Amino acid sequence: MKIACLGWGSLIWKPAELPVASDWFADGPWLPIEFAREGDSGELATVLCAGVAEVQVLWARLAVATLEEAREGLREREGVPREQPECIGSWPNGPQSPYQAGIGRWAAANGLDAVVWTALPPRTGGLNRRMPSADDALDYLRRLDPDRQAHARDYIRRTPVAITTAYRRLFEETFNWRPLPDAAQLLEYAR
Repeated sequence: MKIACLGWGSLIWKPAELPVASDWFADGPWLPIEFAREGDSGELATVLCAGVAEVQVLWARLAVATLEEAREGLREREGVPREQPECIGSWPNGPQSPYQAGIGRWAAANGLDAVVWTALPPRTGGLNRRMPSADDALDYLRRLDPDRQAHARDYIRRTPVAITTAYRRLFEETFNWRPLPDAAQLLEYAR
């Protein structure tokens, strides 16, 4: 089976134990992504968010034999509890998602048999599924202690340039946290 994983954040520069078997390609499907999940380490992570502008995400092939193996590998990498299978999206089978049909069309056009992606919801103030406003996002980043703010800044800067969202533009204007300009520099910066 030809199985791909979609990415738009730290998965790209830090796949950890996820069995990525190719480079990350910049011609993935278009999905609504925003910096909208308060991470455990302080970052404001990128997640799927209904109602925001779409960006073209990245993808890579996985060295796995089955869709279930791909789902499990991504679940482990993302630290998603087994009791939350809806937080790992997949096509053609998996939890219902408003993005499955579009991802399926993209996958079929690219000769892929299956696709997995992270489906963690937005999170603010410890509450899942709450999309932060732009002011909430700025306030959150401003209130972080220096170490956590540095981690948040690095997350935003390392996120691929293609993931140009409304909040990212706001962070650039407010904090001057510019993205790294290309993939080669991204890899060098991550070392």
